[in-house]
Amino acid sequence: MHFKTLAIHAGHNPKDHLGAVMPPIYQSSTFAFRDVAQPGPFDYSRSGNPTRKALEDCLAALEGGTRGFAFATGMAAETTALMLFSAGDRLIVHSDLYGGTYRLFESVFRNKGISAEYVDLRDLEALRVALATPAAAVWIETPTNPLMNLTDLAAVSKLARAHGALTICDNTFLSPYFQRPLDFGIDIVLHSMTKYLNGHSDVVAGALVVKGEDLAARVGELQNALGTCAGPQDCYLVMRGIKTLPVRMEEHHRNALAIARWLAEHPAVAEVLHPGLESHPQYALAQRQMTGCGGTFSFRLKGGNEALYRLLRGVKVFLLAESLGGVESLIDHPATMTHASLSADVRRQMGIGDDLIRLSVGLEHVDDLIADLAEALS
Repeated sequence: MHFKTLAIHAGHNPKDHLGAVMPPIYQSSTFAFRDVAQPGPFDYSRSGNPTRKALEDCLAALEGGTRGFAFATGMAAETTALMLFSAGDRLIVHSDLYGGTYRLFESVFRNKGISAEYVDLRDLEALRVALATPAAAVWIETPTNPLMNLTDLAAVSKLARAHGALTICDNTFLSPYFQRPLDFGIDIVLHSMTKYLNGHSDVVAGALVVKGEDLAARVGELQNALGTCAGPQDCYLVMRGIKTLPVRMEEHHRNALAIARWLAEHPAVAEVLHPGLESHPQYALAQRQMTGCGGTFSFRLKGGNEALYRLLRGVKVFLLAESLGGVESLIDHPATMTHASLSADVRRQMGIGDDLIRLSVGLEHVDDLIADLAEALS
């Protein structure tokens, strides 16, 4: 079936739930056994819940994976993925990534003996050199948060596989509607479902989708043992959001690209980082592995702190807030918000300066959004 049909129907059959068109919320911690030593398909909601299973099956269908797994937060999904590894394991990680992921590697897992080596994955030769020393996995964001750099998924997965390393790709910015990493050979796809999959800024949740039964069994065992799973209410809300994912993503893409083109011509803007612009250095790769660019991108502002504060305080439709992917438009200053936990030196190495602004373009009328930015920049 086509993606739009799967988004509405995958994971749920009304015949299994008394004809309910929407998946019911099974707000139950435990389920009665059929007889002594005979549990039904569900026995305890940490181990499995019908509402969660409906979402997980839907996620697997949308990403083209073997199994999907829903977690309480995006960071819970990342933590569970990293628990696949053991002390002494080394991971190669994209050198430009979300601040919370960097903090997880450096503040938590490095102390447990799982180390991250940061490599610019745009440079395949640098990756080849890094893989010459045994690595357990390659960790990818594409596009990266917030610099919108891309990774060639097919090329990286091929190199990693040749060296016996797993590949894990954060697909949050694009959703499976615009990019399906598993189709390019990636082993595990990661999502903060808080963002585009849910799309309404009212849920915090995460997901992993894997290819291969052995890997699925390992992730399923960890989800149960760690208790990082999502609750049924949140799973229901994410499923509700997914039903409109295709139409939302198309509008996010149209609005964001129009604003990016407008900003590129504005005298107060030094640079626009959007992979849908022909000026993006990886525009050809974007056309090859993505079917759209979503609603999130960044730009660099001229004029120093005075211009920065005027913009951040001057917008009225755009809300100054972290996160992304909701129907409302948000404006974010990575250096003091999403990446504030990183030291100034690390931000500098990544290329995240005080002049960088990230937009999450929502579903408002694009003319109102441009007028809002124009007034704040004037």
